[in-house]
Amino acid sequence: MFNSKFGSIPKFYVRAPGRVNIIGEHIDYCGYSVLPMAVEQDMLIAVEPVKTHTLQLANMNSLYPDFNTSTKNIQIDKTKPLWHNYFLCGFKGIQEHFGLSDLTGMNCLVDGTIPPSSGLSSSSALVCCAGLVTLTALGMNLSKAKLIEFSPLRATDVKLPSGAVFVIANSCVEMNKAATSHFNIRVMECRLAAKLLAKYKSLQWDKVLRLEEVQAHLGVSLEEMLLITEDALHPEPYSPEEVCRCLGISLQELRTQILSPNTQDVLIFKLYQRAKHVYSEAARVLQFKKVCEEAPDNMVQLLGELMNQSHVSCRDMYECSCPELDQLVDICRSFGAQGSRLTGAGWGGCTVSLVPADKLPSFLANVHEAYYQSSDRSRAPEQQSLFATKPGGGALVFLEA
Repeated sequence: MFNSKFGSIPKFYVRAPGRVNIIGEHIDYCGYSVLPMAVEQDMLIAVEPVKTHTLQLANMNSLYPDFNTSTKNIQIDKTKPLWHNYFLCGFKGIQEHFGLSDLTGMNCLVDGTIPPSSGLSSSSALVCCAGLVTLTALGMNLSKAKLIEFSPLRATDVKLPSGAVFVIANSCVEMNKAATSHFNIRVMECRLAAKLLAKYKSLQWDKVLRLEEVQAHLGVSLEEMLLITEDALHPEPYSPEEVCRCLGISLQELRTQILSPNTQDVLIFKLYQRAKHVYSEAARVLQFKKVCEEAPDNMVQLLGELMNQSHVSCRDMYECSCPELDQLVDICRSFGAQGSRLTGAGWGGCTVSLVPADKLPSFLANVHEAYYQSSDRSRAPEQQSLFATKPGGGALVFLEA
């Protein structure tokens, strides 16, 4: 394929894995730790550096058209989530990080086994892969960090249970984050909740952007933050006018100084529910890590319960599930999963389930029959719909011998 596209052979290959959030959904942008795992499914790019200043991109999947541009003037169209833009982000990221101006051209052929729009970070894998491609073509390197904690940025290894496997199941409902307002509204609701909680506790609320900052300023536990949320916020949705009254600002100030352009016309904000999810989910991540470290006899059961609680919170408090995800979670639990939850942004995409290893064959067969052999889902590629995975390796470069 490379030869037929470019009339040559690749000089090296770069792999970057997809990843799944085992627990810790929609809390990273609020300042809290998450627990991601690299999966075996990955992005692979075959590369040939060339002497010209032309970047030529091709994809093994015919749904994604070929693209070429000059390396001297990389333009990324932010209005359209085109596949090649993710490659350009990785390329431009390296260029800007090292302050490079004269970059070599490349012929690149992209292939991947990560289902798109499924919550397994196919776009992130492509960005990482493209960055590593660019570094390798330039003969440079950069340390690779795992992003787990954000305040401050730290990475910790967590030992997962040996007697169980994680199973990814694709709901076959695609949710395009770039074309939806759900995600933007949730981010803003978390920001407004942080400001109202800060005001309630007489903090400098106008400087606060994230829910974690309120906890840090108060120096209290996550459990105490949940109690403060109960006291400070009401379950009924807030109107923009009520938010203004709480903060003592005008509607104009709210719209111009706090709300983003794409949330200025939102009529209701569910601040109580979003804060409750974030603080409880952050606590579940810490509890999950603690159970893994202590490894009690009922470890798999305890971890499964935390995953189940996470899904309920995502469904009811954060409202980022969908009927198909809920159905799939129920099916997975009924056939032996100790825990099952949506993973990724939600509103479609995948579930992740913790399944005892000895139940795996029957689990896969039963879930396949119950969920995928009905309706249009039977047309989905089976290996991309339902698969067991274990922690995969990180990004790699393979050089031609």
